[in-house]
Amino acid sequence: MAKADYYEMLGVARGASDDEIKKAFRKAAMQHHPDRNPGDAEAERKFKDLNEAYDVLRDGQKRAAYDRLGHAAFENGGGARGGRPGGFGFAGGFSDIFDEMFGDFSGGRRGGGSHTRTRGADLRYNLEVKLEQAFAGYPAKIRVPAAAPCDTCNGSGAEGGAQPIACPTCRGAGKVRAQQGFFTIERTCPTCHGAGKVIDRPCKSCDGHGRVAREKTLSVNIPAGVEDGTRIRVTGEGEAGLRGGPPGDLYLFIAVRPHRLFRRDGDNVHVRVPLPMVTAALGGAIEVPSIDGTRARVAIPAGTQAGQEFRLRGKGMSVLRATARGDLYVQVVVETPVNLSKEQQELLRKFESGGKATRGAKSNSPESEAFFTRGKEFWDDLTEK
Repeated sequence: MAKADYYEMLGVARGASDDEIKKAFRKAAMQHHPDRNPGDAEAERKFKDLNEAYDVLRDGQKRAAYDRLGHAAFENGGGARGGRPGGFGFAGGFSDIFDEMFGDFSGGRRGGGSHTRTRGADLRYNLEVKLEQAFAGYPAKIRVPAAAPCDTCNGSGAEGGAQPIACPTCRGAGKVRAQQGFFTIERTCPTCHGAGKVIDRPCKSCDGHGRVAREKTLSVNIPAGVEDGTRIRVTGEGEAGLRGGPPGDLYLFIAVRPHRLFRRDGDNVHVRVPLPMVTAALGGAIEVPSIDGTRARVAIPAGTQAGQEFRLRGKGMSVLRATARGDLYVQVVVETPVNLSKEQQELLRKFESGGKATRGAKSNSPESEAFFTRGKEFWDDLTEK
């Protein structure tokens, strides 16, 4: 049975343009596609024939051979094995229709040149701040080495404002095909890397990339209350995109430097303050520094012990994105007197002898006496081996 004429299969004249052939194939292939006609052997046969016809007529060399010799051009080894010039499957002509319908998932049809504009990379910047800066917040000035748009070509990558041209290897498709027996192998174009367009006159300043290495100075607002490990995103301050593509973002990672006086615990601040023994015994008042740079007054009751903490509400760290503040915890460390004169030593001995508990009197050091009393009982219970 003689094969039908390829032009008649597609319903086009012999002088039809590539566009007319493509549109005709698209319409007919969608009508007879096996997915739309499940179980219909006739539709499947027609779809294969349409695919075969389009594979020949869309290729300039194959079409010229067909116009001269007809189907004989692809018989007896003249084309693919079995007389099929292109084989059957989505690697053939229908893949073009599939690309046309579904090629927008990644921001544009493949081969349309939209991929020449590539988003720039994100950058990371590690910033160390003082605890006082984390409390109050401040405008930080940082210098960031990054790729910036080329001033010569305004980021286009082309010299003198020239526009990219269609890739000569793939003719703007972004992909190339190679025939291997029954199969048509399709891969990304090695010249344009899938972009479909190339720059024939690249900018000399940036070698056609549209960006150059440059250090830029930025002013970034560090909010009050930032904690160690806080990440701040600065939109659009990353690397410039390739050939005019959008820039990436800059991410600041905050590290809060340890303070010589204060220790941070979330929104609260702790400070250890030495307390004279006399003040601890008799009571009084002391002034302590606060993280906001002011002084805070702490009342010390008589008989204050070492390690005792006093809480000052609202004197701690700023709370991120809030007007509240944490608390300041003051821990006193009772200082033992040193460098005593003989007179001072004698006074302390008299105090010690007069401070021991007698029958009916309270001890001046009840905790130490109770401890050693318990210790003596413990020792008495021990037996020698």
